[in-house]
Formats: sequence, structure tokens, C-alpha cells
Amino acid sequence: MKLFVITQCIYVAVVGAIALMWPPAIWALGLVLPVCALAAHDLLQTRHSLQRNFPVFARMRWLMETLRPGVHQYFIENNKDGRPFDRERRSLVYQRAKGERDTLAFGTEFRVYEAGYEWINHAMLPATLVHDAPRVTIGNGRCKHPYSASLLNVSAMSYGSLSKNAILALNKGAHAGGFYHNTGEGGISPYHLEGGADLVWQLGTAYFGARDEEGRFSPEKFRERASLPSVKMIEIKLSQGAKPGHGGILPASKLTPEIIAIRGVVPGKDVISPPGHSAFDTPLGLIDFVERLRQLSGGKPIGFKLCVGRPEDFIAIAKAMVERDIYPDFISVDGAEGGTGAAPMEFSNSVGMPLKEGLTLVHNVLVGLGIREHIRIIAAGKSVSAFDLARCLALGADLVNSARAMMFALGCIQAQACNTNTCPAGVATQDPKLTGGLVVANKAPRVANYQKETVRTLLEVVAAAGLTHPNQLRPKHIMRRISAAQVASFAALYPAIEPGALTRDEVPDFLKEAWDAATSSSFA
Repeated sequence: MKLFVITQCIYVAVVGAIALMWPPAIWALGLVLPVCALAAHDLLQTRHSLQRNFPVFARMRWLMETLRPGVHQYFIENNKDGRPFDRERRSLVYQRAKGERDTLAFGTEFRVYEAGYEWINHAMLPATLVHDAPRVTIGNGRCKHPYSASLLNVSAMSYGSLSKNAILALNKGAHAGGFYHNTGEGGISPYHLEGGADLVWQLGTAYFGARDEEGRFSPEKFRERASLPSVKMIEIKLSQGAKPGHGGILPASKLTPEIIAIRGVVPGKDVISPPGHSAFDTPLGLIDFVERLRQLSGGKPIGFKLCVGRPEDFIAIAKAMVERDIYPDFISVDGAEGGTGAAPMEFSNSVGMPLKEGLTLVHNVLVGLGIREHIRIIAAGKSVSAFDLARCLALGADLVNSARAMMFALGCIQAQACNTNTCPAGVATQDPKLTGGLVVANKAPRVANYQKETVRTLLEVVAAAGLTHPNQLRPKHIMRRISAAQVASFAALYPAIEPGALTRDEVPDFLKEAWDAATSSSFA
């Protein structure tokens, strides 16, 4: 390669000499001179060994790495290969959002005899289709303002992580479709209020929108925001699926003066939320905080969100509920497969319990303690299709939240650039040159369309299973292939607990170790 640079320099000298006698040769000099200068720069720099050894040509590797994700997504992967979401699932959202045909021709592309394939058993005599989408009432005896929620809603996504146009389109779509919009931990922005949708205000570890100058919880600021008519419920965020045990991250490049004012943070620095709460540090403290927020909000439904980790931690919270005789109105269960704008790879890939296991644990513990009737369970974690919803409901959820599916409805192309401020669809960026491409008037109806069609299809699936209401779904209705010759129902794969069993000291073997370790006074 060093010989290449010397050769190019000789070539430039020769072309230069010829150019003095024959002017058209100056065009050749104009083409070669920049390449020669680049090669000299690569040869002399000391940071990249490939460039020193292979000047100019080594840069082709960078180009190919940049082009690789798009080339792979559009020209190589098939309908089932894509990750985190394959093309078939993304296309389903796009089609429903646009009101286009969403039917499948010529049969499934799933390998139905491959381990992991899941399905719902249908009934010989389908039930009468429920035409009106049922709703779920959230709010136990201590709640003064119960809320009637849709079966599918917008999961937590903050303004800051998402653009103002994205937030406004989600909000207007939720208002049009009659489902709620979770604000995410970034606080309540003007764009959460402008569209008129019902809000679930998420309160994270940094207490954005309800924090004092030191970043601690401020009861006065909380009461002010919680009293807004649009705020129907408040959700305490303990952890989320993509980065449980890790605080939220908002890159400094995404901070605008407006976001700084809403969150009450310092400009010019990445906004890092603490991994844990400062308002409480024990299970009993959490339950007392739930009741405190309920009083400060005037009796609105209060719940918390978590990705389940150590089973004894959740059991400790449940024991604290019983000890205090205070229950959250809802619990949102996120799975390790959940998404985020930014997280360390190890947390996204290898920390936290997947949704099926986490949802089953939460449901079982509440049933075993005889307190399930007080608490609604909301499932979150990679739900896109009606079958995804049915599976969550069968495992114990009452309703479902979805984030990335709603982003697809806005036009997200899974560029996976959420943490770079360069989202090409204008969804997860604060760059005005990109956010302007997301036209709210066009995207808001798509959000409403996707939600409506997915819930409608869920009701058709439920009816096909011979059921008259989604709340009749049970683990026995969902099947999974274990091997080419073996299948099992979710009832066999995810053991259930008898109602009230834990109150009678009838602790099943799969819970015994965690049950014995859990104490309401400490997470240690």
C-alpha cells in the first residue's frame, strides 16, 4: 500500500507534466489528486492500523458497514428473519395503520413443526362475535376515580426520546381511538396535552415533572400535575424490560430548551436517571408511596411498572401489600424483550425476566395471596398482533400496552437509530430537519386505525376459540410445540397456583425458595 501512494504521486507528477503540454489532461489530475491526498493522510495517521496498511481501500469497509443494515433488511432477510421485529409483523402494523388489506395469501410461512411454534386452539362451534370492544375498569376500593381502559394502549415513550410530532400524533390517535397514552418517564409535555387523549403519567426514578432542585420527589409539584384532567392514572416506574436495574438515558444531543424546562435538568449533559428511587427503599416503603400518591392525586388510580427480576423481590412487595392492606390499582409487567431508545447491550440482551415468565409469576403470586381481584395487570413487551394480545391475556393480563407497534404505525422503519438523533422517519429524533417529515395530521389516524383493527381481530380470535369475552382466555387455550412430535399447553408449561394457597402456607415447589427469602421490610 505504501507502494500505492508512491505510485500515485509519480502518476500525479506525470499527469501534471503532460497537462502543461496538453490541457485536457488537467481533468485526470483533478480526479487523481484528491485520492492521492487521501491516501497520504491515511498513510501518515496513527489511529487506524487498517488505513495505514491499506490507504483509501480500508475506507470501503466503513462504507459497507454503514450500508449493511439496510441492504440486509431490504434485500437479504426473509419475512421471518428480521430482528427485533420481522418483516411480516412490521408489515401487519403498516397495513392496518394505512387501512390496507392485512390478509395473508397462500398459507403461513411459520414452520409449524419446529420447536417454539405457538397457536390458539379453535372451537368446533365458534362463539358469537363481540362487536363492541370491551373495556377494563381500573381502580380498587381506595380509588375515588376508577378508569375504564381499552384492551390495547400506547406504552411508555417519553418526549425527548420521541419527537414532538411523534408524541402529538400518538396522542391525537389515542384520543380518536379511545385508548390511553402513557407519557413515559420524561414528564408531561404540551404535546401530551394538546391532542386530548387520556394520559397515564409515568413517574420514574428522576421524578421528571415532580422533582425539586436536588432531583428528589416534590409532593407539591406532583399534586399540581396529577390534578390535570387529562391525567387519568399514575404509574411508578420501578424498571423497564430493556434495561432493568439501569437508569434511563437521554443523550445531550436530543436536549432542546423545551425538554430541559419540562424535565428540570442541566443543558449540555446526557440525562441519566438513577437506577433506583430515592422516595422509598423497601417493599413497605413502595406501598406507602403508592398510598401517598393516591392521596396527593385526589384518589386517581395508582400503579407501578416493573420488569421482574429476582422472584423474591416481587413476592416481598406482595407481602407488603397484605401487611398494609393497601393495594395498587394496577401493575404493569414489562418483559426483557421490551424496547428502549438507548441501553447498554448487556442489559438489553441479558438482564431481566422475559414477559411470559414475569407475567406468570406476578399473576400467580397475587392469586396465591387472594388479592388478584384488587389489582389489574397490564402486559408490555413486544406485542404487535391480536395473537400476541391473546397470549398475554391467557397468561393473566387484563390489558396490553404496546410501544414499538405504535411507532411502526407512525412510520418507524426499524432503522435502530433511536439513540443517535438521526431517526430517518422523524420519530425518535429532535432534529427539526427530520421531525418535519412526520406529518401529524397524516400519522394520527394511522395510530387509531392500527389499534382498532388489532382489537377487532382479537375479538375474532377469541370468538374462534369458542369464548364470548377476552377475559375468558386461560393458559390451556394456548399451545406450544416442544419438538417435532410433542406439544404442550401453556397450562402445562407455566404452573398455576390455587387461589389463596399462599395464605394457607401451601407454597408450591417452584415458589418455595423465593417465598421463604422474601420479607416486606427489605429488598436485600
